[in-house]
Amino acid sequence: MNTHEALFNALRIGDLTLTNRIWMAPLTRCRAGEQHIANTLMAQYYAQRASAGLIIAEATMVMEDNSAFWQEPGIHSQAQVDGWRLVTDAVHAQGGKIFLQLWHGGRACHPALNGGKTPVAPSAIAIVDEVYTPKGKLPQVVPHELSEDELPAIIAGFKHAAQNAKAAGFDGVEVHGANGYLLDQFWRDGSNKRTGAYGGSVENRARLMLEVIAAVCDVWGSKRVGLRLSPLNSYNSMIDSDPIGLTTWLVKHLNSFDLAYLHIMRGDFFKVQEGDVLTPIREHYKGVLVANMGYSAAEAAEAISSGKIDAVTFGTPFLANPDLPARFKSDAVLNEVHSATFYTWSAEGYTDYPTLSANVLDDIER
Repeated sequence: MNTHEALFNALRIGDLTLTNRIWMAPLTRCRAGEQHIANTLMAQYYAQRASAGLIIAEATMVMEDNSAFWQEPGIHSQAQVDGWRLVTDAVHAQGGKIFLQLWHGGRACHPALNGGKTPVAPSAIAIVDEVYTPKGKLPQVVPHELSEDELPAIIAGFKHAAQNAKAAGFDGVEVHGANGYLLDQFWRDGSNKRTGAYGGSVENRARLMLEVIAAVCDVWGSKRVGLRLSPLNSYNSMIDSDPIGLTTWLVKHLNSFDLAYLHIMRGDFFKVQEGDVLTPIREHYKGVLVANMGYSAAEAAEAISSGKIDAVTFGTPFLANPDLPARFKSDAVLNEVHSATFYTWSAEGYTDYPTLSANVLDDIER
């Protein structure tokens, strides 16, 4: 007997109704080429996964010369809009819904990926790590500390990207405020050491994120905008002195936006910081709450049934199982993940994972 029924209940987010609560998490896959343009291979990949309640497409550059991964997609040019239109048309043809994740890498970007351009950040503090580039692995560099006069251009970049995402046919957008990228760098005190209107207090450190959300909502309306946060994640040398208090403050202020959803990474890849962020968020946030990181189908169904969260995004399981909802419904074995092909450039390990047989799918439908 399948015990995952809660995963297959419809869910209303904003003004959209989703067919299930098994969402595809944003997964950087580096298949967009050196011009950062989505293509037919990416369209096939996303269309294969259109049975997700919602696809959140991978982190996508809102402004040029802000690459952090090499060959990740952008949404700042007309050619990129046209490329993403291939993807959205393919997903919609399969009955799916897809949001685009709007992203600025901040200090995670590197000159070797951006024509020598120095990355930007709230403070001149480098990530302690290396990055893959056409010249091999290189250490991260000290970023340029953004002046307050430079911040309106960042906000305008997000707004223009939101307009382009609408032109490309997406159903909505997710603002990337997680994983040590620009908005997260401003938000957490381990990376933001500045003074003035964008530094110091929680209110000041959250200012840029809230201004970006407001600008994106001006384009889409709040009911088609989500936000992703990772209050505990130490990836990209991130930390905060009070992640629970920081998060509680922010989610209270997010209520006024009436967003489509709030997307929370519940833990830390490296277990540097630990704690329960979902409980205080659920207590103080009034909207749809979506969780991510390490959920099994059984745990996800229990968390949804008990009211702790409303949906779960699955990353690696969706990467290797394009028909993940069908597999969860039938308790089928999941495909083995091939991590060596996560960030390569071909169809191998991207669009060639097998689906369940037609006979099994017929049994599920009956």
